[in-house]
Amino acid sequence: MFEHLMLNEWSASVVEDMIANGEVLGCQIHDIEGAQVVDCGVKAPGSLEAGQLLSLACMADLADIDCVLERLEGQLTPKVNVTVTDPAVSCLLSQYAGWKITADDYFAMGSGPMRALYANEPIFEKLGYKEEIDTVAVGILEASKLPTPAVIRSICKAINVHPDSLILLVARTASIAGSYQVVARSVEACLHKLHELGFDVMTIRSGIGSAFLPPIPKDDLTAIGRTNDSILYGGEVMLWVEGDDDEIQKVGAKLPSSASTDYGEPFADIFKRYGGDFYKIDPMLFSPARVAINNLKTGSYFSFGKVDGPLVARSFFSHSK
Repeated sequence: MFEHLMLNEWSASVVEDMIANGEVLGCQIHDIEGAQVVDCGVKAPGSLEAGQLLSLACMADLADIDCVLERLEGQLTPKVNVTVTDPAVSCLLSQYAGWKITADDYFAMGSGPMRALYANEPIFEKLGYKEEIDTVAVGILEASKLPTPAVIRSICKAINVHPDSLILLVARTASIAGSYQVVARSVEACLHKLHELGFDVMTIRSGIGSAFLPPIPKDDLTAIGRTNDSILYGGEVMLWVEGDDDEIQKVGAKLPSSASTDYGEPFADIFKRYGGDFYKIDPMLFSPARVAINNLKTGSYFSFGKVDGPLVARSFFSHSK
C-alpha cells in the first residue's frame, strides 16, 4: 500500500532549498554533533517563507501551502491554507507531532518524516508503515532551544542513522515560522481526530484546511494558546472521502472541537486550569472548529461544528498593541 513512499527524501528536497537560501529566509544553519540543524525561529528571525517551507518539509512536500491576508473581526489577519492530496500519508505518517523528544532537560515535540523511521507510535502499526533509511532523515522540532549533542545522539540511536544523515528544522512557537507551521496543521488535526474516533482514514482522498496566523507574542506560552485557538475555534477543513453516509454522520457529530467538554474557553485558560498539563485536557478538543465532508460514493455533503470568530479575536488581540 505504501511501497513507493520516500517521505524523508521528498522532505529533503525542500530542506535543501532552505539550507541554500538560509540567509534570505532568516534561518541559521548549525552543525551539532555532525547533524545539520536549521534554526528557523529559535535564535534566528525566520520569515513567512521559512514557515511555509518548514510546513512543507514537515508534510514531506505532499501539500500546497500558502498564506493570504484576510480579516478577523475587522482586523487584518493572515490565514494559512493547506491543500492535501493524500492526507493519511502527509498528515499522519509525516506531519503529526507524535514524538516527544527528551534528553537531559531538553524537550521538543517531534514531527516530520523521521517519525516514519522511528515508527514507534500506534499510528504506524495501525497503518502498517515503517520507512527504511536511504540517504537522509528529516525531522521538525517545536522547541524553545536548539538541540544539544545529547539530543542528536538520542534521535540518531532511535532511528538508527549516523548524525551526518540527520537534518533537523527547529522553531519556537513564538516565532513567525514556528506559529506558521502549527496553524498549517488544520487538516492534520482533523485527520488525527478521525483516526482516534475509529474512522478509516485511508478512505480520505483529499483535504483542504485553513486557520488564522496569530500575532506573534514574546513568549511561547501565549503563542501556544493563540495557535491552538486558531484551529480549535477558527480552523475550517473540508474532506473528500469514499465512505458510508451513516458512518460519516455518526462520527461527524463528535468531530469538531465543540464536541469536547473543554470547548468554549481560550486555550491558555484551559491549559492553566489543568496546571499546565496537556495530557489532562480532553483529547476530543484537539480538532478544527468546522468540518465539511463530501462523500464521493454517494455525493452527500455534511457539515459539522462552527467558527467562533469573537473568541479567536479575543485570544489574538486582547493583549496586542
